[in-house]
Amino acid sequence: MREGLIPTVLGTVVSASAATLLRSRYKLAATGALGFGLAHVVLGAIDLIEHRR
Repeated sequence: MREGLIPTVLGTVVSASAATLLRSRYKLAATGALGFGLAHVVLGAIDLIEHRR
């Protein structure tokens, strides 16, 4: 399995879940989770780009 794929997928799932929670009354928690997920997507993408071979 390619290095960086797991954090990217995990970040995508967390970001999507947080985006659905933004409409609820838990906006502060959803915003934190969204930032956490997006950070994982970015860091996982960096790993995927660095380890292409």
